[in-house]
Amino acid sequence: MAKREVLLVLHPTRPAAKELAASIVKTLSSEGFTFISSLDTGISGVTQVGSDQVKQSYSQIELVLVLGGDGTILRGAEEIHGLNIPVLGINLGHVGFLAEIGKPSQEEIISAIREKKYKTEKRMTLAYQVFRGDELVTKGWALNEVTVERSTEAMIELFVQVDHRPLSRWGCDAVICATPTGSTAYAFSAGGPVVWPEVEALVLVPLAAHALFSDPMVISADSEIAIDVESDEGVLSADGLRKFALKEKDRVILTSDKSYIHLAHIDAAPFTDRLVAKFKLPVDGWRGE
Repeated sequence: MAKREVLLVLHPTRPAAKELAASIVKTLSSEGFTFISSLDTGISGVTQVGSDQVKQSYSQIELVLVLGGDGTILRGAEEIHGLNIPVLGINLGHVGFLAEIGKPSQEEIISAIREKKYKTEKRMTLAYQVFRGDELVTKGWALNEVTVERSTEAMIELFVQVDHRPLSRWGCDAVICATPTGSTAYAFSAGGPVVWPEVEALVLVPLAAHALFSDPMVISADSEIAIDVESDEGVLSADGLRKFALKEKDRVILTSDKSYIHLAHIDAAPFTDRLVAKFKLPVDGWRGE
């Protein structure tokens, strides 16, 4: 019988996540499943492994089970980036856009894992590179967004180019570059548009820019965005998880990545339903079913 292994990712401070995980692990372990985690969960039957071991043993992992909210799902995605492994997020907090709209019962979760009764959808990711002169000093990726932002009380001066043509110079708090997935996160709170997940595009949002033109823009996923740092310092943040200190004259290159994160859903609700649930939109009186 083939080994069935699940990578477990928990919200670190929610007792409900640990309680639910312990019950799921107990049931499925008796059926031959094995569970691993890169953190010490304190749950019997879960083996702690290093992040490098997760990547080394990816061929044995069939699912990432995330118990928490959207932020916890971002951590789960970070663990298996570049690997074709579905990420099933069970929402234990506020309604988000990555996890299930509602909270499935424990029995539904166990059944979905046991029988692989979930649907997956591809989410594009964002790649970044930072050049200091001719030297590539760091690179990485993001599922939601990459921000180039100020690291002091003073605004940051940024010169933005798209496809090797100058766009604008902004004195601002930050410039946010988001994927469609990230369009409902930080970029949305900064006034950016909501982009349906299946749309291949990049969203560019200047934050508190001192400029005549500083509207959000939707740019082709095939485009390259370059951001030159013209202040003494700044910081690059990817999904709020990976940060890098920037210096004057650094150049940040942003493109769509060639890899995808595969989100799994037990209840494959349309994205429109997620918007309605999240923002409690007025749909009473709708004539459809």
